[in-house]
Amino acid sequence: MVVTIDGPAGSGKSTAARKLAARLQIPYLDTGAMYRAVAYECLRRHVPLSDEKAVQTLAAALPLELDCGPTHTRIRIDGRDVSEAIRTLAVSAATSCVARMSSVRTLLVAEQRRIGQGLGAFVAEGRDQGSVVFPHADVKFVLEASLSRRAERRFQEMTADGENVTLDSVRENLRARDAVDSRQWEPLLKNRAATVIDTTDLTIAEVIERMIDHISALGHAIPTTS
Repeated sequence: MVVTIDGPAGSGKSTAARKLAARLQIPYLDTGAMYRAVAYECLRRHVPLSDEKAVQTLAAALPLELDCGPTHTRIRIDGRDVSEAIRTLAVSAATSCVARMSSVRTLLVAEQRRIGQGLGAFVAEGRDQGSVVFPHADVKFVLEASLSRRAERRFQEMTADGENVTLDSVRENLRARDAVDSRQWEPLLKNRAATVIDTTDLTIAEVIERMIDHISALGHAIPTTS
């Protein structure tokens, strides 16, 4: 079974994807981490984000390795684990630039499909998983939430990790990303190809329960919990 979860930053899709994958006992594929890794390496190597050809060249040669387990996706660059380093606000801002580059997207989408083929069954999370990368997925979700709630969540995550940010800066970063990112899952909403869940006032347990109920209603077997 292939499940895709798309939606804006802070909607809870990463947490939901990890927990859903664990519940279904299949790997979790965080495709957004790949764009973050490219952005992180551009910043580290001082590759100008205004130069798409340079970013494409870096992405094509970047030795990325993803370790997809049922509760995590660890990402390494040339053997270095950068799973935490790619989560800063600076990398988030740079990632929006990288994600707009069609040549880079073409490279990473092909790699995501290759990884997915190797995994077989998985939960993929990102912004174009159900619309572009895995259009024939068995189950598709789009998670949404208000901007203020998403900003609060992301602010709490980042400050808990020790990053010096303000709620206003996080909110503006999300607002800027929304202007670009939303185009990627809009096709799923227009043709009702995905089940939409508004997570603004839901706990993560409630989100997972709704997902499991929907997957079960489609006739897919749900592993029993011990």
